Amino acid sequence: MQTSQVAAPQDLIATHDIPPARRAAGKWLITLATLALAAIVLFQMLYAAGQTETGFANWRPVLYAYLAWGVALGAGQVMIRGEGGKRALFVLPAILFTVAVVIFPTVAGLYIAFTDWNLASFEGRSFNGLANFWALMQDGYFWNALRNMGYYVLAVLVQYAIAFGLALLLNAEIRARKFFRVAFLMPFMLSPVAVGWMVGKSLMEYRFGPAATLARHLGWENPAFFASPWIARFSIMAMDAWVWIPFVMILLLAGLQALPKEIMEAAKVDGANGWRSFWQIVFPLMLPVSITAIIIRIIFQLKLADIVITVTSGGPGGSTDTVSSFIFREYRDRSNVGYGTMVAEFYFILIALFIALLLWGSSRWMKRVTG
Repeated sequence: MQTSQVAAPQDLIATHDIPPARRAAGKWLITLATLALAAIVLFQMLYAAGQTETGFANWRPVLYAYLAWGVALGAGQVMIRGEGGKRALFVLPAILFTVAVVIFPTVAGLYIAFTDWNLASFEGRSFNGLANFWALMQDGYFWNALRNMGYYVLAVLVQYAIAFGLALLLNAEIRARKFFRVAFLMPFMLSPVAVGWMVGKSLMEYRFGPAATLARHLGWENPAFFASPWIARFSIMAMDAWVWIPFVMILLLAGLQALPKEIMEAAKVDGANGWRSFWQIVFPLMLPVSITAIIIRIIFQLKLADIVITVTSGGPGGSTDTVSSFIFREYRDRSNVGYGTMVAEFYFILIALFIALLLWGSSRWMKRVTG
């Protein structure tokens, strides 16, 4: 007991050992710095909105105030928590960076969403309340794009099944296994824009594309991959799957290689064949990896835009449109910053709720399955 007490670190100062005056000064420092930053941001926002004549010519003083607030926050933590505050200083830069590049743009975008701001207009930006939101509720093009996202998300399950089959194949003892692993990963190394041009604009081109020529030889008189709504949507799904199946495959392959070999050997001794061994042993053990891979893939799928913009621009008739490509057109073609930001913020909320429900449902299902 005495040895352990001597070996314990003596240089860590507990919070209750810090003088109360020092802790109070640290709290006052953080409070005053926070109030000063909030006041500067509020005045600048009111000035930018034209509600007051008091403000800065640009947002640079707000950046300086934010940096000063970060210094005050770090100093206050050291004054309040001592050595614990010093350790917190290593995390503080990451927190400040996250606030600056994630939280602040989101809040600023929320403000822009309630303004009438078209870059093609000479009137500039003006606050219009919920006008953009009510316009969004009545926008059939947006709801069509959101409905298309449902089809694209369901296609993730097909991608998962194909990726699982490939992972099982590459995990088996086959010849040239390392070569096939690299070969199957090559589509994932390409940019979706490059895939759109290489496959959608070249291989699947209606007149001279190799895929269209082959389809004619097979009896398809009019091999237009992007003229019919369902065929165009399926073509986009196929190109997107070609890019992202390797990503899901490599996650599942890593999970398969981490499975305990003793269980598989015991199953063979008990006489379990390949199909029975897969459904009763491999698939249940792979559920955590499978759920993780599917959720990550759905998150990426909800941002699908590159291939659609490059190949079809949402056509024909909006059948391949996604919410991201719809937002892109609002900014690029219509210069409608206010309405485009409202769509982006609303879609962000939908994604957050959907992923939260998906995580909650998958967690409950996993507990029920695993007992």
